[in-house]
Amino acid sequence: MKKRCDWCGSDPLYVAYHDQEWGVPVKDDRILFEFLILETFQAGLSWITVLRKRENFRKAFDRFDYRKVAEYNENKIASLLQDSGIIRNKLKVRAAVSNAKAFMEVQEEFGSFKNYIWGFVEDQPIKNAWTIMADIPANTELSDRISADLKKRGFKFVGTTVVYAHMQATGMVNDHITACFRYDEI
Repeated sequence: MKKRCDWCGSDPLYVAYHDQEWGVPVKDDRILFEFLILETFQAGLSWITVLRKRENFRKAFDRFDYRKVAEYNENKIASLLQDSGIIRNKLKVRAAVSNAKAFMEVQEEFGSFKNYIWGFVEDQPIKNAWTIMADIPANTELSDRISADLKKRGFKFVGTTVVYAHMQATGMVNDHITACFRYDEI
């Protein structure tokens, strides 16, 4: 029996996400954009809610092609707000569009979003050593700094907790508990 982080429980979708994705370093801009958008939609909700709608989000947001999302017009935004397969929050849908534009501006400045975001950790994951879930923070000084910089660049719904969740999801930090089988694998 494999020991896992307690947060994933026994839900097969959560377990698969934990075992295959969470904490694995992501350095592909499209996937980084996907996680950024999913994390912004997750703000105030549970991650499992977003995971259950992930395929619907992929269809609705053109598989997270940030170039396409940046071009969404009012008709597309209105259709997204009618799509029951996603989280229909007007501010978050609009933020996805403006974040796509800001994402491309960062790419232009840094060569890629990966270069920008991973630059905060010198292109190396931070390997924490938490023994219990209660010790894992919701945010850190680093996520505070990244959040402030993203906001300065025009990103929305990128508070420090959202940013830290993004860092965990994309492997910028390894926050698997030390007893979890994924801790040493990552």
